[in-house]
Amino acid sequence: MQKGNIGVTTENIFPVIKKFLYSDHEIFLREMVSNAVDATQKIKTLADKGDFKGELGDLTVRVALDTEAGTITISDHGLGMTEGEIDKYINQIAFSGVNDFLEKYKDNANNIIGHFGLGFYSSFMVSKKVEIITRSYQDGAKAVKWSCDGSPAYEIDDAEREERGTDIILYIDDDCKEYLEKATLQQLLNKYCKFMPVPVAFGKKTEWKDGKEVDTDEDNIINSVEPLWTKTPSTLKDEDYKSFYQTLYPMHDEPMFWIHLNVDYPFNLTGILYFPRIKSNLDLQRNKIQLYCNQVFVTDQVEGIVPEFLTLLHGVIDSPDIPLNVSRSYLQSDRDVKKISTYITKKVSDRLQSIFKEDRKSYEEKWNDLKLFIHYGMLSEESFYDRAKDFALLTDSDGKFFTYEEYQTLIKDNQTDKSGQLVYLYATDKEEQYSYIEAAKDKGYSVLMLDGQLDVPVISMLEQKFEKSHFTRVDSDIIDRLIVKEDAAKSTIADDDRNSLSDVFKSQMPHLDKCEFMVDVQNLGESAQPVIITQNEWMRRMKDMSRFQQGMNFYAEMPDSYSLVLNADHPLVKKVLDDCNASTSEALTPVLSEIKGQEARMAALRQQQSSKKPEEITQEEKDDMANTQKAIDEQKSKKAEILTGYAKGNSIVHQLIDLALLQNGMLKGAALAAFLKRSVDLIK
Repeated sequence: MQKGNIGVTTENIFPVIKKFLYSDHEIFLREMVSNAVDATQKIKTLADKGDFKGELGDLTVRVALDTEAGTITISDHGLGMTEGEIDKYINQIAFSGVNDFLEKYKDNANNIIGHFGLGFYSSFMVSKKVEIITRSYQDGAKAVKWSCDGSPAYEIDDAEREERGTDIILYIDDDCKEYLEKATLQQLLNKYCKFMPVPVAFGKKTEWKDGKEVDTDEDNIINSVEPLWTKTPSTLKDEDYKSFYQTLYPMHDEPMFWIHLNVDYPFNLTGILYFPRIKSNLDLQRNKIQLYCNQVFVTDQVEGIVPEFLTLLHGVIDSPDIPLNVSRSYLQSDRDVKKISTYITKKVSDRLQSIFKEDRKSYEEKWNDLKLFIHYGMLSEESFYDRAKDFALLTDSDGKFFTYEEYQTLIKDNQTDKSGQLVYLYATDKEEQYSYIEAAKDKGYSVLMLDGQLDVPVISMLEQKFEKSHFTRVDSDIIDRLIVKEDAAKSTIADDDRNSLSDVFKSQMPHLDKCEFMVDVQNLGESAQPVIITQNEWMRRMKDMSRFQQGMNFYAEMPDSYSLVLNADHPLVKKVLDDCNASTSEALTPVLSEIKGQEARMAALRQQQSSKKPEEITQEEKDDMANTQKAIDEQKSKKAEILTGYAKGNSIVHQLIDLALLQNGMLKGAALAAFLKRSVDLIK
């Protein structure tokens, strides 16, 4: 028997392995099975080269669970090891058998994976003791047994093993007993070993017999599905890709289309990326790309290797050139990774471009599912915008599709304002904003539908990209002011009448949570609506953007600001004004006279004091101005009371306000019930 210490520079190598070298304990199983697959691949390579003349036999890697003994055993029929190789590859942690092997067989060993050095020591994350029973393929080799209890001390002794290959026996630690559950091991093997290139068996397949589940004689092969990405695209049909997608993502809708990646210069990369149907909720779609290294699962956290927006795609990427640390779980940032990222972005862009050019009708049918992905890419990757601007689409309110260039050509003659700005009108809800859309279309304008999850930031991005252009929601102003082509005509309504109408309607506006209303009186023509509610484009946009950008919470807390625009030319508004003047004239005349008198006095006082420095104004003059302002405020309060008293009893005022609220989906509950009752009463 040989005894010794593992060749490490510190007595504390195992605590380091457990705590720092591997962040995820479950990967021990991947490393063990990968090593067994490596050894099996190596014996096949030797046989192919003629350096091994014996029978290969059954090359299945087997994983066995013994719950009573508390062990997991990983067995292979591969190269095996001599005592000298154990000393070199196991006892001397700094070396890796793969490095030597790859150097010798570098022309014929592309499928060799893993490190049979540090990778092996991941077993001590979950084991209190590890044994290796191995016999080399070499003629005359004897079986040997290596054992270690998690300290640097080890033992090597003779062993009994008839055939070449290796058994690794893990005695699972008391604090890792979950790995002795069959279902847990099955799940981990499915996760990490599903596509390994050598058959991996875990126990036997089961069947129901006499009301219970019993083992059959057939091996339970974990990796029975052949990895589609390793095949030549020309040999595959659409059904093959769809079937493989269901293997990766059971219960998912069919993908729209896919990209088969296959490149060997300047790096090695294969894979299949699928475009899922993404209509909403970005977060649910992330982390569906699985990263493999020569068919061994590494991670589904691929943000380091593909641009963020491409994490919305589903599928598989396999590359031996992606630099990984010893746990194979964390990507390191380097130039190769950036090249791969750039390549994938280009391939995705080229695929979208070709579909758009070859079958635009089909592309347009998929646009609602593609839109979120493409918008996300344009917002997050400048280089992707430069590619995507030729196949990104705009949709109008009639459901017609346009490229950016096509739409600009369509609207430039009719939707350019007096300052030369091209105005893109848009709606976010076709039903709620129907009347606004129709009013714009009656003017000959085109209205875009921008109802996607990312359309708010996309609008801001396009305003920066497009020259002399801005976007305006169709309900942000009255139709004549959405695209101003000439100076507005002077109002024909007297200031006193304007103020009276404003006060009458403002006094009856409801108090809605986080809403404030301004009242504006305009001459819109007799055929226009009597009253309309608009919402300031800039303020609403800031509130919308606050959902996407940190540091804008100030806008999110502000109330929604609306304008109630009264059409002074409409007969109903004229009727309200005439009736108001007639009903309130007697009470208002002395009040208005007093207001005008006091305002004239205030103007005179300001004129007198304008030539004086603040310190030269006497207290008497200050008191005179304060008393005059107080008198004005008192008279205005009286005026407001008189007009409010009139407005309360005017059913037309209430009906017009409620109609405007109803049009904007803002009339609910008791207010809606009152409106319905009033409507019936007015019809009687």
